[in-house]
Amino acid sequence: MGLFRRTFTPREFRIVAYVALAVCAIIVFSGAAVRLTGSGLGCSDWPRCNGTSLTPELSYHALIEFGNRLMTSVVAIPCLLAVWTAWRRRPFRRDLLLIAALLPVGVAAQAVWGGLTVIFDLAPGWVIMHFLLSMLLLVANVALAWRATFESGTRPLARDRVSTWSVRLLVLPGFVSLTGGTIVTAAGPHAGGAGTGDVVERITWQGPGETLNWAIERHSTMGAILGLLSVAVWVIVRRRDDDPLIRRTTTVVCLLLACQGAVGIVQWQLHLPPGLVWVHVTLATVTWIAVLISACAGGRIRQVQSPVEPPERQVPARELARS
Repeated sequence: MGLFRRTFTPREFRIVAYVALAVCAIIVFSGAAVRLTGSGLGCSDWPRCNGTSLTPELSYHALIEFGNRLMTSVVAIPCLLAVWTAWRRRPFRRDLLLIAALLPVGVAAQAVWGGLTVIFDLAPGWVIMHFLLSMLLLVANVALAWRATFESGTRPLARDRVSTWSVRLLVLPGFVSLTGGTIVTAAGPHAGGAGTGDVVERITWQGPGETLNWAIERHSTMGAILGLLSVAVWVIVRRRDDDPLIRRTTTVVCLLLACQGAVGIVQWQLHLPPGLVWVHVTLATVTWIAVLISACAGGRIRQVQSPVEPPERQVPARELARS
C-alpha cells in the first residue's frame, strides 16, 4: 500500500512526461512500417488477430501487424503513469493532471480507431484519421512535457508578441500539410495490403491514374508555402526577439522542413520506395513536434493591464484656508 501512497517530485514527473511523448511518437513510426511492408491486414480482424485466435500465425506480415498492436500496451503504460504521477506529484498542479488525463483517452481512441480501420479493410478515410489522431495526441504530449519543465507560474513570458503569434500560427499550416501528406499516401501505391495479397481501396477523386499526381502537386504546394512561412517566422524572430530558445526552435523547424522537402523530392523521383517513404513519415512527425515546441517556446502572453490613474493629492485644510 505504501507504493500507492508514494509521492513524486517535479523531476520524476517530468521524466514520465517526456517518456510518454517519446513512445507516442515511436508508435507512429511503427505504424508507418506496418503499412509500408504491406502488413496492414496481417491480422485481418480486431480485437482478435483473426476470427478464432487472439495471436497470429507465425508469418512475417501477421507478426508485424500483431507487434504493432502490442505497442499500444507499451504506449499506454507511460500515459497511464503520467496520470498517476500527476495526481501524486508534490506540489500538486491541476493543469498537469488535466493534460495528463488526455493521454490515456487518446491512446484508447487510437486503439479503437485502429481496430475499426482493420475491420473496414484499411479504407482511406479511416487510415487518414488514424494518423491525424496520432498528431493530435502529440499536441497533448508536447503541452504536458513543456509545462512539466517549469514550475507553476515560471513558464517564460513572451518578449515580443509578434514573434509569439508568428510561431503559434505555424501550427495550422503544419497540420494542413500533414493532412495533405495522408491524402497522397491514400492515393499512392502503399495501401498496406500488398504483403498479404489484399486489395485495398484507394482515393481516386481525379481518376485512377491521375489522383496521385493531383495530390502530389497540391501537397508539394502546401509544403512550399509552409517552408516559406517558416523562413518568414525565422526572420521575424531574429529581428524582434533575442530569446535564445525561440531562436533555436525556429531554426530547427526550418532545417527539418528543408530536409523534408529534399526527401520528398527524392522519393518522388525514385517512384516512392518504401524506405524513403518511411523516412518521410518519420521526419513529418519529428517536424510536427518541433513546430509544437516552437509554439510553446514563444512564451506566455501576459495580459496587459490598463494603467491605473494615481489618486489626486488631497489638499490639507490649512492650505485651503491660507488661499
